[in-house]
Amino acid sequence: METLSDGGGVVAEPSSSSVDFIKSVLASEKNELAEFNLNICTDVQRDAEGEGDLEKDAFFYLMTERLEAVGEIETSERAFVNVVVNNKTIRVDGSGGDPRDTDGILSLIVSEFHGSELKTINAQDAKQIFGYLRNFITSSWKSDFRMSLPIGSPIAGLASTIADAWSATTKIKLIYVTNANYSARTDAVTAGEIGGVSATYNVWDLSRFYRYENSLQAREVLNINFRDVFGGSVPALAASKCGGELDSYLMVIPGIQLADIYEKWGARLLESNVRSFLQAKGKVNKNIRDTIKADPSLFFSYNNGLSATADSVELESSELGGTQVVSIKNLQIVNGGQTTASIHAAKRISPDALKEVYVQMKLTVVPSARAEELVPKISEFANSQNKVSAADFFSNHPFHVRMEEYSRRTLTPIESESRDTKWFYERARGQYLVERAKRSDAERRRFDIEYPKSQFFAKTDLAKAEFSFRALPHIVSKGAQKNFSDFAKDIGVQWLKGGGSFDELWYKRLIAKLIIFRYMERIVPRQEWYPGGYRANIVAYAVSKLSSDVAEKGLSIDLDSVWRSHGISSDLENVLLCAAKFATAVIMHPVHGLTNISEWAKKQACWDSLRTTEVAYGSPLVRCTVTLDELRSAEQEQKREATIISGIEAQSQVISLGGEYWGRLRAWARDKALISIKEDGILKACAVIPNRLPSEKQCIFALRTLEKYRSIGYRDEDEPHRIKINKWIRDH
Repeated sequence: METLSDGGGVVAEPSSSSVDFIKSVLASEKNELAEFNLNICTDVQRDAEGEGDLEKDAFFYLMTERLEAVGEIETSERAFVNVVVNNKTIRVDGSGGDPRDTDGILSLIVSEFHGSELKTINAQDAKQIFGYLRNFITSSWKSDFRMSLPIGSPIAGLASTIADAWSATTKIKLIYVTNANYSARTDAVTAGEIGGVSATYNVWDLSRFYRYENSLQAREVLNINFRDVFGGSVPALAASKCGGELDSYLMVIPGIQLADIYEKWGARLLESNVRSFLQAKGKVNKNIRDTIKADPSLFFSYNNGLSATADSVELESSELGGTQVVSIKNLQIVNGGQTTASIHAAKRISPDALKEVYVQMKLTVVPSARAEELVPKISEFANSQNKVSAADFFSNHPFHVRMEEYSRRTLTPIESESRDTKWFYERARGQYLVERAKRSDAERRRFDIEYPKSQFFAKTDLAKAEFSFRALPHIVSKGAQKNFSDFAKDIGVQWLKGGGSFDELWYKRLIAKLIIFRYMERIVPRQEWYPGGYRANIVAYAVSKLSSDVAEKGLSIDLDSVWRSHGISSDLENVLLCAAKFATAVIMHPVHGLTNISEWAKKQACWDSLRTTEVAYGSPLVRCTVTLDELRSAEQEQKREATIISGIEAQSQVISLGGEYWGRLRAWARDKALISIKEDGILKACAVIPNRLPSEKQCIFALRTLEKYRSIGYRDEDEPHRIKINKWIRDH
């Protein structure tokens, strides 16, 4: 057989070696997918057995966690129905939350788990699934269908939410989640309208999840083609050209273009902007809405515009000789999320006015290798309509850096014949995968033993456990991202008051809270009183109730004991389940006028109802709690131990540098006229090493002094290695 070249000539068929190479590549990819699917199946089986779920339920929870992380949905709620009504199949497995809480977006999910066998689905299969979801939406508008659903069930709540929130719904996302391979490629494909609201189809298959997991990014690549897809290239002015380091452009985007882009990708454009847009409720959002409606031509003058980053841009020259942006790879709006979402909302409310709206945007091209370092800083320093605290840019916040450090060095008290274990805290998306991927097979096996997957936790896990123990279950019930946003603000305030309280003991108690929380997630569904849904709400409320009740008695849950045993005593299990039973009763019986259980769980009134309920825990309560005096005693002991350890460490560091080093530092400071009397005395004492050794307190002070002088320019070329100053020494 012959093939034609582009020029019309004849070229030879690929050689047998080339064919073999291609086959080997394809086989390798297939093997990797099979291994990835096997890992998913293992996780599904583990979760199903451990938490008492069916495998299809475990698969739903496992994969929607990934969708939350990627920004496809803001939260996930399980609600299942699969029925035939009037010859129409109606099916849904869950949702992405109430449109009134998710920027007007209604996300509905079908999830299909096919086990370990690799299967393939096609466009027709997907179209059929999306048809089932459409049928659920249109059926939910009808009162007779809603009345046919079990009262108080998650699916009845979801159908009621669709009916009640329809006027607030501005976009519909139909999502198909499966561990089969999809033969076509579908990413937010426009699917017309449902009841006058635009809809998109989204398929998340095995290959797509695999690409995401191995990209080690917080999201998939988004290629935004202004010229060919969104109405035309956008004029731009090169603001800086730094030889590829950080190129910046000033752009002016038509409001209708920005609305269309947001309509396709939604919150996936706003991942670095921690704040979630919650409709036009605040003063700023109301002003944006009113300006678009009343004075659209003045929007450009009144609004501060957007700050955004990108991996790369494609440029072209305009007919008039200027520069235009053709496309942007991985557009990320780091400031101006509220403006973007408000403009999208205006597309439905004031479509004609939006044609007169233009938005200024500062676009910075950030090399992917420096994205984690620079994007949070760009976010922090960008102009914003609403005040943003440093805690909003959280993965690089010192609190998280410190938690990461503790997780890498703190051994669990569990004795193991093979290897000591630790918990792995992932402060930035993809860290766990990066750490595993860069190791050899043998090293990876050792890594898996040292950091078992069951001891992996992320920022949202931390926030969920911590806020539950702080008696804020109604906040936890709002979903992982909203809960985390509130947690970030709270930690930011606490950190400014002094970060010393977040010490190793705080970390160990945090792990104890996670152990309790995860244990409850496993055992609550096994109880005879479990209603078959709302597990997340019940667990959060149960933990909050117990924590609140013991605090009122001047007690605290014995978290130190949980840490030491890395497990739950029978007494603690009894009181937790007692609280959970009462929590279930309150959650399942909302106040008059509310029919949606999930919405009721998000209300302060729901928590107040449970908080004021008397619960008789019995004698087990005393055996699993400690007094506040005992709690403070443990904290003081921890500080004493930390002081001893840090003192020894400081002395070791000072001695290792040698007397000559400290003599040079003293001479430099005296020459600059910077040295105080106390500093001079301490450095003099260090300068006589090894003839006489300074005390631990002197060494701690010497290292602080070294840190101070380094910050103002001291350098020692003869320093054998860079001494890293212990955080405890720096803080104390």
